[in-house]
Amino acid sequence: MVKLLWLIALACIAWRLFTGRWPWQKKLRVRQSFALAHAREVLGLPDGASRRDILEAHRRRIAAVHPDRGGSSDQVHEANAARDLLLAELPAETPS
Repeated sequence: MVKLLWLIALACIAWRLFTGRWPWQKKLRVRQSFALAHAREVLGLPDGASRRDILEAHRRRIAAVHPDRGGSSDQVHEANAARDLLLAELPAETPS
């Protein structure tokens, strides 16, 4: 019985190492897709926006919500987080 418990514990630890989550945790795909959709909405971007489009939309959003222009720092942080999330989701560029 003790051996079985040790095997289950080791299997759970191995699962965590390979997948990044515990076996009883749900997948984060749904939560990620909502976060990406919200990030696109914040910056006003369609699906498949390029790196340049993301950076231009971020600059426009920052100019609109900057605290010096009547916005708030929370809006600036939200725009920065949206930019970072969308840039992280872009495929890696191959060096030429």
